[in-house]
Amino acid sequence: MLGCMTTDTPARLLQLLSLLQTPREWPGGELADRLGVSRRTVRRDIDRLRELGYPVQASKGSDGGYRLVAGKAMPPLVLDDEEAVAIAVGLRAGAGHAVEGVDEASVRALAKLEQVLPARLRHRVSTLQAATTPLTSGDGASIAPETLTVMASTVAGQERLRFAYRDREGGESRRLTEPYRLVSTGRRWYLVAYDLGREDWRTFRVDRVREPFATGVRFAPRELPAGSAAEYLRRSIRRRQETYEFEVWFAGPVEVVASRVPEWIGTPEAEADGGCVLRGSSGDPVEWLAVRLVMVGCEFAVRGPGELVECVRELGGRLSRAGAAGG
Repeated sequence: MLGCMTTDTPARLLQLLSLLQTPREWPGGELADRLGVSRRTVRRDIDRLRELGYPVQASKGSDGGYRLVAGKAMPPLVLDDEEAVAIAVGLRAGAGHAVEGVDEASVRALAKLEQVLPARLRHRVSTLQAATTPLTSGDGASIAPETLTVMASTVAGQERLRFAYRDREGGESRRLTEPYRLVSTGRRWYLVAYDLGREDWRTFRVDRVREPFATGVRFAPRELPAGSAAEYLRRSIRRRQETYEFEVWFAGPVEVVASRVPEWIGTPEAEADGGCVLRGSSGDPVEWLAVRLVMVGCEFAVRGPGELVECVRELGGRLSRAGAAGG
């Protein structure tokens, strides 16, 4: 016997899609019971989902089943309340620090999700995050996720962004910008933008930004005076800070090393011996760069500068002693 008939087709399709997104095969009879409709209606609804681009696979048998399989396209997902809150909290936790791998795409995803979350769920997300403390964090300054999501939405929507900014000397100013990209260095977030007041390109440390406001005014993107936002940031940091040049040889294919080294540090170049060389400049402490080189996961040799060579040697000795003590 059927349950209460679901006559609202869009609502029924969303409910059906939510069921199919559970990683299991659903017998047609069970879906019909869950939805309160006939098996024929379930088959018609399955056809509608396929027309919308959802890859629903059917199995043969006395009570044929259905499952949602991976496809080339990614139609919209349907999340229940608990799933939406869990994803938002996870993205917020990663966005609060410039965690490597949590890049602009992740922040854009968070901006899109929070834009459509009902107020009751946004409140749950904020409450849960306020009540928890991460065990680990990046070594850069913390950032309010709301600041990143506002910035990411203006980057994606090509919308002018206004904010208060504190420079490294402590001076306060108001900026009106055309945001281009958010860049994570693994320690901090930066905004690369065209500053309308200065009539020039600028980079801004996001942890120094306050009161970001999307003005709603659209703009046509300008041509960045560099190959990429990461390259522009690297040049900008080099101009502002006392930097040092470094050269490191890796005993690994250039493709592997390139995939494990942030673009802003530099681009490795292949060598005839099958390894590759990474050359660049940095304003970060040599201790931080030494640890970052170890994290690449390949044998390597530092060719310069001397301070980095000595730092790696001391780090290696310390790790060896720690390993021996642990044994």
